[in-house]
Amino acid sequence: MRKLELHWRILIGMVLGILFGFGMTYVEWGKDFVLDWINPLGSIFVKLLKLIAIPLILASLIKGISDLKDISKFRNIGLRTIAIYIGTTIIAISIGLILVNLLKPGEGISEDTIAKLTETYSSDSGVTSKLEEASRQKDSGPLQFLEDMVPDNAIKALGDNSLMLQVIFFTIFMGISMLLIGEEKAKPLKDFFDALNDIVLKMVDLIMLTAPVAVFALLANVVATSGDPDLLIALLKYAGVVTLGLLLMIVFYSIVVTSFTRYSPWKFLKEMSPAQLLAFSTSSSAATLPVTMERVEEHIGVDKEVSSFVLPVGATINMDGTSLYQGVAAVFIAQALGFDLSFSGQLTIVLTALLASIGSAAVPGAGMVMLVIVLEAIGFPQDKLAIGLALIFAVDRPLDMLRTVVNVTGDACVAMMVAKSVGKLGKPKVKNWDDNYDKVK
Repeated sequence: MRKLELHWRILIGMVLGILFGFGMTYVEWGKDFVLDWINPLGSIFVKLLKLIAIPLILASLIKGISDLKDISKFRNIGLRTIAIYIGTTIIAISIGLILVNLLKPGEGISEDTIAKLTETYSSDSGVTSKLEEASRQKDSGPLQFLEDMVPDNAIKALGDNSLMLQVIFFTIFMGISMLLIGEEKAKPLKDFFDALNDIVLKMVDLIMLTAPVAVFALLANVVATSGDPDLLIALLKYAGVVTLGLLLMIVFYSIVVTSFTRYSPWKFLKEMSPAQLLAFSTSSSAATLPVTMERVEEHIGVDKEVSSFVLPVGATINMDGTSLYQGVAAVFIAQALGFDLSFSGQLTIVLTALLASIGSAAVPGAGMVMLVIVLEAIGFPQDKLAIGLALIFAVDRPLDMLRTVVNVTGDACVAMMVAKSVGKLGKPKVKNWDDNYDKVK
């Protein structure tokens, strides 16, 4: 009997998790049961992915740089990566703004709904924490993001997943230094990181064996702990505009992949589907990164020299889905609260969302912090910021799940484009968790 492919098993787990979560909302003890006995399974899975993210970046990026044997190749990859990421982010924001201006979802929100949303969420700890974090980021200097990239303690940076840019900086610095001391002297360290890279990728394979159960737990928890369904329905038009924009970005990526690399868009989406489904379940590009790298390298054929740089950087600075959402959310809030937004204000949204995406953390909820920064940039009244966030807070988590899918898909698309441009897109070499099991069992 043929074994069911991973993406189908994950999809079945997601569907069962959603149905189980809905079922638990109809019993008094359901929510507590999911939190106590189901959610920990998903949390452990996410922790395992985060556990190997930093070792994978460290080993993979050093291996990729040391294999180049030429610093100029690394410069070419770096410049192309940043340029393409900026281009796709601008396209994403533009698509969001076009849709929200055409469909005007904010004009359909009644005063009663606004009042109810404000009463329910404006004092929520989630909203207030986002406002506080945005205020902290706003008070920092214009080059603060560059300063934040450079760690003063490498061990501390390696021990904190939120400091991924610092890890990337340190790893690139080490990799370039290894090239400069010569291949012979660097060989012992290179051999160590080559072995570490293979070990961590094998850990990814083992962790993915539990993915169907994990996404069942994660989705059951999301559904069982969701907010007032009436408020969710009231925001359906806004959520629909965001979702339409995100779907258009997936179409855009598929067209780009086909046009630039001659790779089948259906095969691209099929090979990336396990990473996309995990991105949906975890709402975190950083947690999904190990799986994204494994799918892009082993199942699509992007050389490690490219993927080891493009994907970790993308997980940190490429937030196409989040940037599109910010454009839609900012204009939606302005429409709903009667704030006059000029054309120049919408251009400000494009620029601010682009800059904010570079310094945003690849974790759940970072998009709302960026949204506050965008709203302040267009002159939105300070006293209405909490009301603005309250308007969209009810549907933020499901939309966060969807936009993370777009973020991860965009990372893979750019990795393929850069690999094709430097002649590093080859045939995939799939490795399974049990390739060497017969030798050690």
